[in-house]
Order: sequence, then C-alpha cells, then structure tokens
Amino acid sequence: MTNLNKAMIFAAGRGDRMRPLTDTCPKPLLKVGGKALIEWQIERLARAGFAVIVINHAWLGAQIEQALGDGSRFGVELRYSAEHEALETAGGIAQALPLLEEAGKPQVFAAVAGDVYADFDYSTLRAHAARLADAEEPGMHLVMVPNPAFHPNGDFVLASDGTLALDGAPRYTFGSIGLYDTRMFRDLAPGTRRALTPYYREAIAGRRVTGELYDGPWENVGTPAQLEALDRQLIAQSA
Repeated sequence: MTNLNKAMIFAAGRGDRMRPLTDTCPKPLLKVGGKALIEWQIERLARAGFAVIVINHAWLGAQIEQALGDGSRFGVELRYSAEHEALETAGGIAQALPLLEEAGKPQVFAAVAGDVYADFDYSTLRAHAARLADAEEPGMHLVMVPNPAFHPNGDFVLASDGTLALDGAPRYTFGSIGLYDTRMFRDLAPGTRRALTPYYREAIAGRRVTGELYDGPWENVGTPAQLEALDRQLIAQSA
C-alpha cells in the first residue's frame, strides 16, 4: 500500500435541515469565516501533505466542481465522483474506488464529512494509516469528539487501549473524520446505496477499529443557526 496521501470529502448530501440555504447552494459551499466549509477542509488536508482529494457529489454537484476546480490553487489534485442520487457514505466510497486506488492497489485513505468544521491536524493520522496498511484484514481508525449537546449519549466506547467498543463507557461521538481501507468496500457494487454504520459496527465487533479523542474546535454544521454562530466565531477570531 502507498503512503497516506489520499483523502475523500463526502459532499453528496442534500442538507435538508439547512434549507432554504441549500435549495440553491450545496451545503459544503456554504461560507463561514469568509470561506466555504469544504475549503477549510481542503486547506487543512493540503497542509498535512495530502496530494489527492476525492470529492463525491450529487445535489448541485456541478456548482462544487465549478467553485473548486482542479485543486491547483490549493496545491492538491481534486478528483470528483459524481452520483446521480446520493449513495450514502459506504456507497459513495465504493463508487469512488477507481479514484482512490491506483492500478487497483489497496489504499488506506482519510475521509471527512464536507459539513464538518474542525481544526484537526490530519498529519497525525500517518502512524495509524501505516498500521492499518499492514493489517491482514481491513480496519478503521475513527476520530472521536466529546459528546455535543445534540448527541449526548455518544456513538462508541473508546477503551484505554485505543480500541473502540459498542457497549460500555466512556462513550464519545464519532467526529466524521476517519481512516478507511479500500479493501473493505470492494464487494459493494458501484451504484449501490449503502450507509457506513453497518461497517462500523461489524468492524468494531471484530476488534478491527481503533480511535482517538480530539477535543479541539469541532462543529457538525447542521442548521442555519449553527452556520451563523460558527461564522460569527471565526470572524471574531480573525479580527
């Protein structure tokens, strides 16, 4: 497997809770602090040394390609995986496999949701990626965050040895940032609509998933009120 130099940003969702803003603008292009949400992520990935970023899109996807271009102004190569209808996360990965792999070789890649704002240093994932690449079976590494007010019970347990578990405590929320192995999605036919949740649960049950706790700035921007609050915060920080 190659070094960790590829990432994927999930940008195919309709963003219903963000309407009416998303009726005419895809959610990842909504601006906070003077930049589109997705631009913050592209810049952080570029700073961390990622060379290729795959972006899947469905709703108003042409706007995303027009706004971001080939990636040269960010110092990266942007590749686009167009979906006629959103295929959900696992389906989106399966559809994008030819863009994530080179000559069909397995690839560990970083992935993040296009509507997440986080001041996360993606370069810290390299050691975990090397471990995943050497594993016999495909696994994951998930970045967890303290439980936000809208999700008080969390998603998974982060054990003291760094593995994730389905039951027990302490529970944290998946921050929509992770490492995945393309081998996990090869049996999923392109064009299949499939969520990632069953893959999480199966891999965690098989003790093939590690995690870490990130407690820096993080926001899952879901509503116009959240967007406005984050925009005010970022503008104040830059003043």
